[in-house]
This record gives sequence, structure tokens and C-alpha cells, in this order.
Amino acid sequence: MSEQGAQAPSVPQSDVPSAVPSPGAIRRAGLLVVLVLGGLTATPPLAMDMYLPSLPEVTRSLHAPAATVQLTLTACLAGMALGQLAVGPMSDKWGRRRPLLTGLAIYIVATALCAIAPNVESLIAFRLAQGLAGAAGIVIARAVVRDLYDGVAMARFFSTLMLVSGVAPIVAPLVGGQILRVTDWRGVFVVLTAVGILLTALVWRRLPETLAPADRHAGGTAEALRSMRALLTDLPFTGYMLTGGFAFAALFAYISASPFVIQEIYGASPQTFSLLFGVNSVGLVVVGQINGKLLVGRVSMDKVLAAGLAVVVLASTTLLLMATGAFGEVGLIPVATALFVLMSAMGVTMPNAQTLALMRTRHSAGSASALLGTSSFLIGAVASPLVGIAGEHTAVPMAVVQLVAGLVAVACFVGMCRPWNTRTTAEGVGS
Repeated sequence: MSEQGAQAPSVPQSDVPSAVPSPGAIRRAGLLVVLVLGGLTATPPLAMDMYLPSLPEVTRSLHAPAATVQLTLTACLAGMALGQLAVGPMSDKWGRRRPLLTGLAIYIVATALCAIAPNVESLIAFRLAQGLAGAAGIVIARAVVRDLYDGVAMARFFSTLMLVSGVAPIVAPLVGGQILRVTDWRGVFVVLTAVGILLTALVWRRLPETLAPADRHAGGTAEALRSMRALLTDLPFTGYMLTGGFAFAALFAYISASPFVIQEIYGASPQTFSLLFGVNSVGLVVVGQINGKLLVGRVSMDKVLAAGLAVVVLASTTLLLMATGAFGEVGLIPVATALFVLMSAMGVTMPNAQTLALMRTRHSAGSASALLGTSSFLIGAVASPLVGIAGEHTAVPMAVVQLVAGLVAVACFVGMCRPWNTRTTAEGVGS
């Protein structure tokens, strides 16, 4: 598959509220499309992170044990993972707009129900529905990018998308904390409902159908399963999928363990932790922009991905050596620096792994996007609990999980993607 620039999307008249936009109009609306797709990918992090500051209040309000309230996070995460497997093939069959708008509508209803949940059991159920519906935004946003772009242009767009969606984890806990100043935890879900309504209106008015009827799959579940099986039997696609998934596991390990490592082990205040978390997220976004603006198109994406994986392994090794005392007693600054380097490396590993995987397919972008998203969430969900296996007062498990995840990602990249084989990386499934 050759690396080429942006492709003008074919938009069926029946699925859009107005006439098919010209290529010039699409270019002029490029920033708005970025914002809409960024909003779709940012909605699930908002739903997860904006809710975090209110967990203690939920425990008191619903008279439920903390462990049970934690299941509201698990349910939402599981819904996001499993929902992508269903929505991706649907979007290949019916186009992007119909499943997306349906998912957003269900997301709005589920989020509103969370705001009035009478007990923790119903809140868990509504959060599961919220995650299942919110998955539509994640998987279809990636599929739309694949419909519109290829090769270098796709990698650049993913890097730009990271600038928008990467802001969500930075601001979500801060926004959630401010909401709790004026209302209770239910108000958080009211705000999330309003965000969902606004995003749905933008999608309805500004995001046209991007999958032409001729490119859609007529089959049902059996056809979707065949598409996924064909993708998984394509060794490079599966390699890039697993490479990105295990890199994402290193990121999940950081998110799960860093509050305890930074605050409990190194004695930082919650405000200091929030500052460091924000700085690390900014590092990820900035490196993502360097990837899209300066590297893509000038350096092979495989080489950039290899460099990013090498940095992940190096930073994880350094963290493990510091955690085991190999450098003697170290303070917060060296640990925070290593975490910053690791997080920043995600700015090149994740977008390039996704791009190289999606370049393997033209006619099953929804199914491919579903596999990419589900694998990342599931691998991350498995890795996340492992960071606390030795308790809250050692950073060794976090560093071990990150290092193992990085090494497995390297093994998948080298053994399955075979980046030195230009023929292997150029040919795709269904090209």
C-alpha cells in the first residue's frame, strides 16, 4: 500500500443533512473535523477521569463499600473495550454516521441515568451502558480518519488528533474537582450529559458520512467475524496491534500506580501529583505534534516507532533500577523525570502503531479500529491491577510491568511486523 496524501471522502447524499461538500470545503472545515473527532476520542477519558474526584462522595452518598464503588470504573472500562467490537463492524456495514449517532444518543441517556442512580448497583449498570455506548466515538473516530486519509497524511492527522484528545486527561480531574465545589457527584454526570448533547449536535451538523455505499459490507455477524479473522491472520497487522496494545499497557501501569508512587512513596502532595500528571500529559501531546509535523513524511514510521519503543524500554529500565535501589536513595525529581520520558515516548509509539496497522486495510477500517481499541483496553486492564501486587509502598511492580510490557511490544514489533521487510509493510489486507 503506498503512502499517499489525503483522499477526498465519498459521502452518500442520504446520510448527510446537506449536499456533499467539495474537497475545498472539507479542507476549510479541517479544524472543525479535528475538534469533532478529538471530542469523540476525548469523551471516554472525560467520563472516566472527571468522575475520579467524586469517588469518596459516591461511597458516602450511596452507602456502599469503596471496593463496590470502584466497580463503577471497571464497568465503564469494560464497556468501552467490548463496545468497540460491536460498533466497529456495524460501521463497516451501515456507514459511520448511523452507528455513531445511535451510540451518542444511548451515551446521553445512560449518562443522565447515572446522575439519578438510586443505588450503587444501578450506577454500575448505567456506567456499563455508558462505556458500551461511548465506545462508538472511539472506534468510529479512528475509522473516519482511515476513510479520509492514508499513509503520511493519516499519521499526521492522528498526531493532530492526539493534541485535542490528549487535553482531556489533563483537565478532566480538575474540572471534576471544581464541579464538586458547587454541587455533588451527580452534577458531574449532568455536565457529562451536556457535553454529550453538544457533541451529538456537532456530529449531526458537521461530520458527514465518510464511507461510500460501495465500500460497505452487506453481511451480518458472520461477515464481521470473517473480516476480523482475516485481519488477525495478517501477521503485520496483528503485530502492530499488539505492539500498540502493550505500549498502552505501560501507560495504564503509569496511570494506575503513579498516584501511590508519587504521593505515598515520595511524599508529594495531591497538588504536586496533579501538576506532574499534567506535565507528563503535555509531554505526550508535544511529542505527538513533533511526530506529526516534523518526523512523519521525512523518517520512516517504522523507524520512529522503533525509537519510541526503545525509549519506553530505557525509561522503564531506569525506573526499575531506581525502585530497587541500584542508584542508592533517589528523590522525586529523578523518578518524575523518568516517568516524563516514558510518557512522552507514547506520543510516537501509539499514533504510529495505529497508523501502520490501519494502513494494512482499506475495506474493514471499522473492524480494524475495533480490534485496535479493544486489544489496547483489555491488555491495559490486565496490566493495571498488577502494579499493586506488592502493596502501595513500592514502585517495583509498576516498573516491572512497564518494562515487561515494553519488551513484549518490541518482540511483537520485531518478530511479527518485520519492519526491515518493505514488501511486508507495504501490502495490506484487502488492498
